Amino acid sequence: MIETGHFALVLALALSLFQAMVPLAGALRNDERVMATAAPTALSVFALITLSFGVLLAAYYRSDFSVVNVFENSHSQQPALYRITGTWGNHEGSMLLWVFILALFTALVAAFGRSLPLRLKTLVLAVQGWVGSAFLLFILLTSNPFARLSPAPMEGRDLNPILQDVGLAIHPPLLYLGYVGFSVAFSFAIAALIDGRMEAAWARWVRPWTLLAWTFLTAGIAMGSYWAYYELGWGGWWFWDPVENASFMPWLSGTALLHSAIVMEKRDALKIWTLLLAIITFSLSLLGTFLVRSGILTSVHSFASDPTRGLVILAILVFFIGGALLLFALRASSLKTGGLFAPISREGALVLNNLFLASATATVLVGTLYPLMVEAFSGEKISVGEPFFNLTFGPLMVPLLVAVPFGPLLSWKRGDLPAVAMRLVWAFGFSLLAVAVSLLFVDPTAVFAALGIGLAVWLFGGAVTDLAVKAGVGRTPLPVAMRRFVGLPRSMFGTALGHAGLGLTVLGIVAVSAFEQERIVAMKPGDSVDIAGYSITFDAIVPVRGPNFVADRAQFLIATAEGRALGTVSSSKRIYTARQMPTTEAGIRTFAFSQLYVSLGDLSEGGGAVVRIWHKPLITLIWLGTVLMMIGGFVSLSDRRLRVGAPRAPKSRLRQPQAEATG
Repeated sequence: MIETGHFALVLALALSLFQAMVPLAGALRNDERVMATAAPTALSVFALITLSFGVLLAAYYRSDFSVVNVFENSHSQQPALYRITGTWGNHEGSMLLWVFILALFTALVAAFGRSLPLRLKTLVLAVQGWVGSAFLLFILLTSNPFARLSPAPMEGRDLNPILQDVGLAIHPPLLYLGYVGFSVAFSFAIAALIDGRMEAAWARWVRPWTLLAWTFLTAGIAMGSYWAYYELGWGGWWFWDPVENASFMPWLSGTALLHSAIVMEKRDALKIWTLLLAIITFSLSLLGTFLVRSGILTSVHSFASDPTRGLVILAILVFFIGGALLLFALRASSLKTGGLFAPISREGALVLNNLFLASATATVLVGTLYPLMVEAFSGEKISVGEPFFNLTFGPLMVPLLVAVPFGPLLSWKRGDLPAVAMRLVWAFGFSLLAVAVSLLFVDPTAVFAALGIGLAVWLFGGAVTDLAVKAGVGRTPLPVAMRRFVGLPRSMFGTALGHAGLGLTVLGIVAVSAFEQERIVAMKPGDSVDIAGYSITFDAIVPVRGPNFVADRAQFLIATAEGRALGTVSSSKRIYTARQMPTTEAGIRTFAFSQLYVSLGDLSEGGGAVVRIWHKPLITLIWLGTVLMMIGGFVSLSDRRLRVGAPRAPKSRLRQPQAEATG
């Protein structure tokens, strides 16, 4: 079976090269019969890569240690779930997952792109074929996941203990679905540049793929943030780590692309800017792949240590990003610029959105790459951390968040800002009330935190106002308004849910950043510590044995300040026997939207330990907000207008260029 999986990859490479070149030649010659080979070839490539990936999954599940990749990243005593997820818990397997998801998106375009003009569909599949060929060649030459080991060892070296977690079973596939999903928008952009033509229908075809990728990337970033929060025992939810930034940058530019595509679809404007954003977003996804898989960064996410691999990925990066930008420079001037609009309009609001998001992306890019550039040219190691990003990224986000509720309420082409402001008066009133409540009842000195809470309520209230205004609440009888509300397009509900989710996330970030409490104490069984109105009592330390680890688990009793019992929470120090690697398992207890977080430190000889305890107010809203954003994305995708493309172009129009050429 292992050789079958390897051979399937070789065949997939051959077919990907065919997909990249032959249909492209047919499109340039307007030969419909040759162009028709693109879709079945893409489906065949997907079938072969699926077979290959399935073989590697089976090897991990069976603990086939004759495969070098399985031997180095698995152990027979691992739970079945982690034996399976070990498939992508390493460089070779994660790259195979990358091309599998790329082939999946390509196959989806081939299967469900029936409404696309044949020439455009062919060019898109050809570009996808070029991307797939490059990464398949990279895997086969430098990162073969099917290399054999003879004689086969009896036991493996075990998966990195930090990766043995349910969060890591979900996080990489979701992240890659976002990363790689943007390849479709990239391929549409290159196809438009090759064809020299870009219409409003192009945005209609691109927007669902962009929204799907954005939704999955949101899920992947949120899952990774929560995994790091509870698994690493550090108590934080975001560190501005270069690997975190690598996924955040395409999310920012993808958000800008999503909004820019709306303007292009509705008003046939911002064509060139939308095209450039499609290229930049996938380029940032490729940059993220390079940073994580090249070995240039040291992180729990980084698996590659061979510099040759980094050079090959860098060459792929330069080829696709450089080639795309060169093609853009040569052909963008031939595209029509589109319609005009007033600065105060929905288009103007979306342009403002794009300017702030693009600037924020550039800020994160500079902060991420600057230390690497300094080290590469001078050998000096520097770090750019939270203070830099807070001082540069934060000020860009505040005016953007203030402007968000205005955008959906403004009219296309020319808007009435005073009228929109009047419609938002209730949202503004509730945000002022939230500021006042925070200052009066929480902390009168935390002025900036109160303003942040008001901003979060402003976002949430703006989303509710958007739906209320479009349903006619207050202008028509309530039964009529309710019927209008139920009949609103799903994309409107999706937009409102996305903006409301953003408000919840902002509220969680502000609350935990401003009002978090922390205690670091040396405790023994029987000792108690008070924090945020809770009493935490060290109960006992109990030895525990897991399937492939041993642990000392400390149990803590939680009570109110008055002594009313609220339950228990446990934190442990584990040692994974195969690697003799320690990990900290944090204990988390949720009360409403807030959490008590307990992390066990080093154990002392007297049976005590150093314990770190945090009270994190409203922290769960950070991730509940992202869940609401994801729901908004899927609700928008369920809108029929986003599921059905433009009508298929008549065959007579498709044959006309060929007839002219032969005539």
